[in-house]
Amino acid sequence: MFSARTSWSQATNRLTLALEARRRAGLEVLDLTESNPTRAGIPYPEDLLALLADPAGLVYRPQACGLPAAREAVARDYERRGWAVGADRLLLTASTSEAYAYLFKLLCDPGDIVLVPQPSYPLFEFLADLESVHIDRYALHHDGEWHLSVDALEAAIGERTRAVVLVNPGNPTGSYLKREEAARLFDLCACRGLAVISDEVFADYAFAPDPGRLASVAGDPPCLAFSLGGLSKSCGLPQLKLGWMAVFGPPPIRAEAQARLEVIADTFLSVGTPVQQAAPGLLARLPELQAPIATRTRLNLGLLREALAPPAPASLLAPEGGWSAVLRVPATEPEEERALRLLERDGVLVHPGFFFDFPSEAYLVLSLLTEPAVFARGLSALLRDLGAPSVL
Repeated sequence: MFSARTSWSQATNRLTLALEARRRAGLEVLDLTESNPTRAGIPYPEDLLALLADPAGLVYRPQACGLPAAREAVARDYERRGWAVGADRLLLTASTSEAYAYLFKLLCDPGDIVLVPQPSYPLFEFLADLESVHIDRYALHHDGEWHLSVDALEAAIGERTRAVVLVNPGNPTGSYLKREEAARLFDLCACRGLAVISDEVFADYAFAPDPGRLASVAGDPPCLAFSLGGLSKSCGLPQLKLGWMAVFGPPPIRAEAQARLEVIADTFLSVGTPVQQAAPGLLARLPELQAPIATRTRLNLGLLREALAPPAPASLLAPEGGWSAVLRVPATEPEEERALRLLERDGVLVHPGFFFDFPSEAYLVLSLLTEPAVFARGLSALLRDLGAPSVL
């Protein structure tokens, strides 16, 4: 009686079972996977949520693309990043996940295919399943830094491929799209009639400037392209549920995409009025909100770099930005077994690489958002497990 789209396995993985058992026993957990800023000890201004108390939030005047003042605030935020994006190019959503759902509806018929990066965040399959869309992967390569191989991506394109997803910077790789890669990718997609969906939620969190990277698809590339963002990462406010997409590309196809998206959005009208009213004030405080997150991630990244300097028994696949770090560890045992031992023996929670679809062993993924004292203790235990004396 249920849809095949929701026939996912509901088995609980071994790491989650071990975590639940430890917490039931009242034992300490040093969580090096915490990626929710509201649970990671990040300070917030005490008056921040007063912005949600605007009496205008009591009036319901639905607009499919979002309230003009909120879209204009997002447009100003693109301008801050160096991109001229008119408010008329923007559509507000309740989350980035909803933006993906809208775009899969827009671009795909049941059975069509979307290409996503490997490794990447384990959400795309669920979003695609709910739209009766299939996922294929294109590999990201690491040679001291991460790269998108346009040749490998082209080889993955099939007859039913409709779009290419970029996560820029990647999660968990922290890798940005390079300008040369972007130019080739845009030309390829224009030639093959594919859209580019660029998830740019972490774009503000670069660890160092790099003129060779392209932080956004804004600027009307030769193919249809969508830039995704939201308050969840840009302001560290996932609970307020406001995302957006900006539409770029050749004018005729861009106009058709926007017209169809407006109908999709009008069907759901999912974005709340109070958060739209608050958006201009929230985005105006973006530097204040981002600063403690940037400080935290840089601090933890510095600790990692120091701890994993050669001849450490693990290496850091250095991220360019974002909130995560990837460690390559010796493949002397399955990464899941190492993660389980760390949790059960030392109370340290890390993610094994296969959670993020790494195609080979052995990797561990840590959140740089973790409270520094917890991060240092957990990293010390990890180093001991790898056979290195702790230097922390």
